Amino acid sequence: MSDPLRIAVIAGGLSHERDISLRSGHRVAQVLRHLGHTVLILDVDARMISSLRAFSPDVVWPLVHGGPGEDGGLQNILIALDLPYVGTHSDGCQRASFKPTAKATVRRGGVLTPDSVTLPKAYFSQLGAQEVLSVVASHLGLPVVVKPNQGGSGLGVSLAADADELRSAMVACFAYDERALIERYVPGTEVAVSVIDTGDGARALPPVEISFQGRYDFDARYNPGRSEYFVPARLSSEVLARVKETALTVHRTLGLGHVSRTDLIVDQEGTPWFIDVNVVPGMTETSLFPLAVKADGDLPGAYNSLAHAPLS
Repeated sequence: MSDPLRIAVIAGGLSHERDISLRSGHRVAQVLRHLGHTVLILDVDARMISSLRAFSPDVVWPLVHGGPGEDGGLQNILIALDLPYVGTHSDGCQRASFKPTAKATVRRGGVLTPDSVTLPKAYFSQLGAQEVLSVVASHLGLPVVVKPNQGGSGLGVSLAADADELRSAMVACFAYDERALIERYVPGTEVAVSVIDTGDGARALPPVEISFQGRYDFDARYNPGRSEYFVPARLSSEVLARVKETALTVHRTLGLGHVSRTDLIVDQEGTPWFIDVNVVPGMTETSLFPLAVKADGDLPGAYNSLAHAPLS
């Protein structure tokens, strides 16, 4: 093992994904402590900056999920404090965090992504909800997937197959964000492809296939037994190679750093469609990134390598 480090893990924050972030942070801290590192877990609060200065870490590992942890703001604080950290530069975080921006950017990089429209909540009162939804349904067709502009864990995400479901989906979405991304539904196999880069170049890990009954919502993601995972995904070798290359293209096109997880739908023809990307993927016991790392080999070793290859 390399020399022990002083590592500050930042978890929690005030997003809707706070509890998952805390679980991720404690999970990573447990592994790092087992490897002999000194680890301090910090929340995003008024004491965080003073605690970082007092602890003087060799590296910071931010694990705050959702907008406040993935939109580049926290990363900018660490850059301003001149603290090396695990993750992605704030510029890449901003490109990836806002779903419409990420879709437009990867499309320019040659990646397929479903057609969509993004609308602010204010338009529904100014133009009339019924009129706006009629235009959207006519333009994209039904069914569609409605999701918040930012955030993850399936919060505020709904599949709408008719006009009534579309109205309900908008209400659910606006509980989490002031802007909604409405995306044409692509049926197929849901696959998550994690990418890791510890200094030797980005590398795609074994794709994880997610199998579930009903909706892959928050409960299905984080409560054991609701979903079944297959690593590697049950796809042909040709399609597996295609989805891994797609994830690498997403990672490079958005300018991401040590880790990312790209969510794809593989249609019946074996074509991968970009759905979303996470720059701070979950690290809980049911999260997809650790599943991929374990299937690839040594999870503690991977975490140790990430801790020794921070951005500076």
